Amino acid sequence: MQRTVPAPVDRVFAVLADGWSYSDWVVGTVHIRDVDDSWPAPGSQLHHKAGPWPFSLQDSSTVVAVVPNRELTLKAGLWPLGQACVRILLEPMGPSATRVTMEEDFEAGPLLAVRNKINDLVLHRRNIESLRRLADIGSPESDPAGRIRVEIGPVAAVGVAEALDPMHAENGCTAP
Repeated sequence: MQRTVPAPVDRVFAVLADGWSYSDWVVGTVHIRDVDDSWPAPGSQLHHKAGPWPFSLQDSSTVVAVVPNRELTLKAGLWPLGQACVRILLEPMGPSATRVTMEEDFEAGPLLAVRNKINDLVLHRRNIESLRRLADIGSPESDPAGRIRVEIGPVAAVGVAEALDPMHAENGCTAP
């Protein structure tokens, strides 16, 4: 899933680096309960609530890998339904546009076992809308007062797997 956002890559990454913004653009996330101070450093978590009341689920998403202004990979939890690997890639398309690619796939739990074309279609539509919302938030027109900060603190470009065991590091969600 791809979308070109009319904003420079650092501005788009600033939205990703603001864990509190996820309920504004991730379809299905209705509330952010807490965000680790170190977000989006590898191993940091964003604690969320997903789904409509009274069926909403509380879980967390964990940063697996980050390359500032280029990539963010998460393990997104939605237990007891399962867990997905979400990889967001940013590619500069000149000084004022960014191509955002979102890859999401279930990797654990009951949703993995019942995965089919209908689930894939629903996930596809959900991600189209999530990228549309991300583009709206990241666009300079959506923030004329300049409230979106593009300063990113010291975030190491390393994943949890590399930190644990560099010999078994993978560019994905599955830890060694």
